[in-house]
Amino acid sequence: MSSFRERVAALLIAQQLVKPEQLAKLGADASRNGKSFARLLIDQGVVSESKLNELLSKEFGLPMISLEKYRMDPAVTRLIPERFARQYNLIALAKFGERLVVAMSDPMNIMAVDDLKALTQVAIDPVLASEVEIRRAIEQAYAQQEPAAAPDAASGGEGEAGSEDTIDTAVALLLSEQENTDAPIVQVLNLLVIEAMRSRASDIHVEPLADALRVRYRVDGRLVETHRFPKAVQNPMLTRLKIMSGLDITEWRIPQDGRFKVRLEEREVDFRVSILPITHGSKAVLRLLDKANLSIGLDHLGFLPQSIEQFKAAVQRPHGMILVTGPTGSGKSTTLYSVLTQLNQPTRNLITIEDPVEYQIEGITQVQIRPEAGLTFASGLRALLRQSPDIVMIGEIRDFETADIAMKASLTGQLVLSTLHTNDAASAVTRLIDMGVEPFLVASSVSLIEAQRLVRKLCAKCRQPFSPSPALLERLGVRPSKGTTFFEAKGCRLCHGTGYRGRMGIIEVFEVDERVRELIVSRAQSWEIKAHAVKALGMVPLREDGLQKAALGLTTLEEVVAVTSEE
Repeated sequence: MSSFRERVAALLIAQQLVKPEQLAKLGADASRNGKSFARLLIDQGVVSESKLNELLSKEFGLPMISLEKYRMDPAVTRLIPERFARQYNLIALAKFGERLVVAMSDPMNIMAVDDLKALTQVAIDPVLASEVEIRRAIEQAYAQQEPAAAPDAASGGEGEAGSEDTIDTAVALLLSEQENTDAPIVQVLNLLVIEAMRSRASDIHVEPLADALRVRYRVDGRLVETHRFPKAVQNPMLTRLKIMSGLDITEWRIPQDGRFKVRLEEREVDFRVSILPITHGSKAVLRLLDKANLSIGLDHLGFLPQSIEQFKAAVQRPHGMILVTGPTGSGKSTTLYSVLTQLNQPTRNLITIEDPVEYQIEGITQVQIRPEAGLTFASGLRALLRQSPDIVMIGEIRDFETADIAMKASLTGQLVLSTLHTNDAASAVTRLIDMGVEPFLVASSVSLIEAQRLVRKLCAKCRQPFSPSPALLERLGVRPSKGTTFFEAKGCRLCHGTGYRGRMGIIEVFEVDERVRELIVSRAQSWEIKAHAVKALGMVPLREDGLQKAALGLTTLEEVVAVTSEE
């Protein structure tokens, strides 16, 4: 069967509206510019849009419809996911029994029609509409339905309900499915994933309960329940998740880990999947790993000017060890990956050893540890040091052997980056010594230590001024300068009523100088090292860094107090 372009070309030549050599050039231009062939014909003035639509309607024997005055039915439009509608440039208009009327700009796209049949489980009746009108209708229809539109998009109050109806429609279709097909469950999971990405979620929790399946998203560090499905959805959803993640669907007794990748609106996001057998089935947690977060650079992670200069100077050194510390979920991996992304050049050999590999980055050699096969942090580190690396990143220093090898590597010409679980930067030193590493080795290898936490950022649209009590300011040790204004969270549609939108780091950084080395060798306590770093090196402690950002209106005093210990 001829393609849409060939049919249009033959039609225009038969009508003597264009010459064959002109069409050949226009076809090449369309491919090169990424424009549709029909759009280019109109833009180049070869044929008017009304004339082309008239010819196409006669050629294909399909009715031509104008969408400008057509009133869309949201319930019908939602039968087709937005990503699908944009990809094929089509939109659902009406549903009559087991038939769905769909406006298309290219009715010859058999793949689109077949995919629609599989997705909706009904027959498809295409009608013709102009490409421009369809795109405009898509923008208007889906803008009213998405719960978590792009950050700067204005959405109506019915946004969240619209998306839930979309997912609920897919779930209802799944529950009523008579044939042995997985199309509805594919739609359910696709919609959940898209909704989570647009909600800026970092995790999706799919949790079997006694009589239901609960779905929660972690947004800005807080879990929020978004859906509760019938128990019958549980097995199909978890099985489909396993298939997407490349896992064994016959094994449900042991934990499993996998991953898959999703592209949405120019964003490529990796999903790391963990399956854990629990009382009422298997719980799945999907971690969203957005590579776009790694290219924003250190400047946007929350560093104050002095701290970022110290950090940038340290990562440009040819050797030494840089440690990033903090509890689980404090953004340590994002900081290290951001550094690696900036250091990733063809002239350098970068190798990481991790458990698990979080972000897969082209140009970096990444090793996944496998203790069951004998590949541990220590054995893997020994092996990768024989690969002539320039920069080594160790996911976490957990024991003496790993710490010892890493420090010796940093003294023999490699820049080593790693993480530790400690409360503050100075405590990293005493933690390494407690592991059994000789103090002189710590003193000579570690060049910079950074500690961090994550706090929620105030929504810039709805934050409101707040006057803290003198007692609170005194307890926090804050002496605000004249004109300083603190803010508190209020809540609006943009931030879904939380008052917060996004997260940022509060950070303390200090470089190891000669005096710190002396203190380390003499086995000084962490508080002594910290006191010297604050007094002599100008280190800004975690809480002080957070308070400065609260005074700038970036976060709240409540958030700072929640994530920092008493100084």
